[in-house]
Amino acid sequence: MMGIKNIDERSTIKSINLDNLVPENHIIRKIDKAIDLSFIYDKVRDLYSPYGTESIDPIVLL
Repeated sequence: MMGIKNIDERSTIKSINLDNLVPENHIIRKIDKAIDLSFIYDKVRDLYSPYGTESIDPIVLL
């Protein structure tokens, strides 16, 4: 069956919580606890403008 996108859906904002999507026993949670990636902020700080819309957290991108 062919779906037709409802024009009202384009203006709907959906909020997603990543913690709810990742199971408690998933390996990525163990990696997150074991590795400190906060050094990345210093490495990429000069790549971001102080103006404009806030970006996605660089650690989340990795």
